[in-house]
Amino acid sequence: MSETKQTKKLSIIAFSGDFDKLTAVFTLGTGAAAVGYEVNIFFTFWGLDAIKKKLGRSPVGKGFLPKVFGIFMGGLKAAPVSRLNFGGVSPKIFRYLMRKNNVATLEELVEAAKQLGINFYACEMAMHVLGLSKDDFIPEVKDVLGVASFLNLSEGGQTLFI
Repeated sequence: MSETKQTKKLSIIAFSGDFDKLTAVFTLGTGAAAVGYEVNIFFTFWGLDAIKKKLGRSPVGKGFLPKVFGIFMGGLKAAPVSRLNFGGVSPKIFRYLMRKNNVATLEELVEAAKQLGINFYACEMAMHVLGLSKDDFIPEVKDVLGVASFLNLSEGGQTLFI
């Protein structure tokens, strides 16, 4: 009998735009990609902040309320820590500690994910709600998908929700 080697696959749903949770998304994703996994990250709602072209707080999106969300949520550079954010100081402290301890920062992990060929997907429904278009995102976003398409893409692997 011949065995077919099955591709190892990890799919991550990035729901949160919090610094620590995005760090977990990209740490797990880059770690899996580095050891040969196919990695797919599905960014939805606040997780979409991680893949916006504009890294800081800016009025992104169509319509008044989406622009307000864009200003308050910001982008990758403005991602708050989920607990004990201390008015935005905590992400700066974490970045300092990461550099001091020779640990990749969130921004470095995102760059590593791009270099490792991790597949980035944006959630179509969340984009509609937040008034965003594919042009609002970095060019590495492979596609805009609905939930059913992402589930089909994830089939046969492990899926994590962060």
